[in-house]
Amino acid sequence: MKKLLLAAVAAIAMGASAYADTIKVGVIGPFSGPFALQGKNFKAGIDAYMAVNGSKVGNDTIEIVYRDVPQADPAQSKALAQELIVKEKVQYLAGFYFTPDAMAVTPILKQGNVPMVIMNAATSAIVTKSPLVVRTSFTTWQTSTPIAKVAFDAGVKKVISVVSDYGPGIDAENAFKTGFEKAGGQVVEAIRMPLATKDFSPIMQRIKDSGAEGVFAFLPSGPTTLGFVKAYNENGLKAAGIKFFAPGDLTQESDLPALGDAALGIQTTFHYAVSHDSPENKAFVEAAAKAIGNRAELSFPSVSAYDGMYVICKMIEATGGKQDAEKAVDAVKGLAWVSPRGPVSIDPESRHITQNIYLREVAKAADGTYINKEVQTFEKQGDPGLAAAK
Repeated sequence: MKKLLLAAVAAIAMGASAYADTIKVGVIGPFSGPFALQGKNFKAGIDAYMAVNGSKVGNDTIEIVYRDVPQADPAQSKALAQELIVKEKVQYLAGFYFTPDAMAVTPILKQGNVPMVIMNAATSAIVTKSPLVVRTSFTTWQTSTPIAKVAFDAGVKKVISVVSDYGPGIDAENAFKTGFEKAGGQVVEAIRMPLATKDFSPIMQRIKDSGAEGVFAFLPSGPTTLGFVKAYNENGLKAAGIKFFAPGDLTQESDLPALGDAALGIQTTFHYAVSHDSPENKAFVEAAAKAIGNRAELSFPSVSAYDGMYVICKMIEATGGKQDAEKAVDAVKGLAWVSPRGPVSIDPESRHITQNIYLREVAKAADGTYINKEVQTFEKQGDPGLAAAK
């Protein structure tokens, strides 16, 4: 009898430990180098989620394991993802600022039995590469399509497009061209620049010489976007009346103080502005600003990371903490919630996020700081790029 009792106690103890696990989430992103601020925003969003909601799902404790990829490096990203799966035993992968890095990791998800939650990388095709990918960020098709109508409605009939020559840039170029030509406009020239481009003066001259009334631009957020917008002003394009249109990467909040008055009036379409007026966003900004340490550094990757953690926690809840990538992903198909950015949902077929896209204009707030002021809402936008990706 005593032996049976001891065996029962041992079984209960084993059961308790099985249901009180540490669940590791591997986050890959740029935490050093020229794009370190974007990685810092990933961490701020994750820390804000933990601060508001705690680090437990049921009896399980979430542990975040970070890995640094300073610039787009597919080989390094894949190697780090393999290390996280094999050595660190992570059950979830997340982050991925650059599209090539995310693409490189998709082939190992099934074998590793690990879902991937994309917190930034914005090429439509990523979700088609593995059924274990879920996106909580945006795509450049999703954010670039509405600005085409905005440009045409503003009376601009001829535009030149200028994009970085990689996945999201090509997506942005195609999205704008499709929308602008459908409205009745003409893209007079399409320029693709190497990702490493730093001197934009020759590009600005080509824009001037094109005879276009406006320029559509896309570059990855960071030093490159700041340099491009500065060059637009310093080379006299704004003074010449050539209108500037872009998705919101080009006027991320952390760049606005450096751009100053030169950015005033620039219109962009995007899924999130730090100034978004809602109780959910006010609470998020307070927590994320505390996490990042300087509110002026807060930018859009933070909200995708925050929502990414929400989705991962729902996956953990649905699987009872067990490692089952397929069941985890199935559990969040159709998931809907109110994000700091507004109402969102995970499309059950594409596993991409459906969300509002906002037309914003750079303006000065009452306290003298620069903000992206939301002036129009395009509701419940899916990803027009998925059809092109197939």
